[in-house]
Amino acid sequence: TEAAALTGTAKLYRPAGDDITFSFDAHLAEKDRQDPMKATGTFRFSHYKGDWGGYAKVKVDCLTTGGKVAVVSGVVVETDVKEFRKARVGVTVHDTPGGDRLGYTWMTADPQKDKVPPCLSGAPFEKVEKGTGDFKVVPWEFVYPTE
Repeated sequence: TEAAALTGTAKLYRPAGDDITFSFDAHLAEKDRQDPMKATGTFRFSHYKGDWGGYAKVKVDCLTTGGKVAVVSGVVVETDVKEFRKARVGVTVHDTPGGDRLGYTWMTADPQKDKVPPCLSGAPFEKVEKGTGDFKVVPWEFVYPTE
């Protein structure tokens, strides 16, 4: 079993036709339950419209979940967008039956100059395109010391 996980893929809703996709494969092993910074995996995002756009692949460095909300962060290891090269970014996902939602750090932080700490992201303000969200969040339960 896993202590926490975030998996799945979705496209963001954009009435202007932008193709924005997020995919997650992030995991926290049971043996690492008390240390979310031992999370492993990757996530990807891309944004294209016409001849413009780019993508990034991120190596996970932290994963926390609570209920149906997950926050994952990591360092960009592959991209064709210079602003994201080697930047730490974070994403928040809300896995909800009414339509998944998503938020990310680069909405308010410049990936080239703002240092995003691990396990940090913004509120899930974006809506996913109807029929595309298949995010699955495995809730994390921190084990509190009894003494």
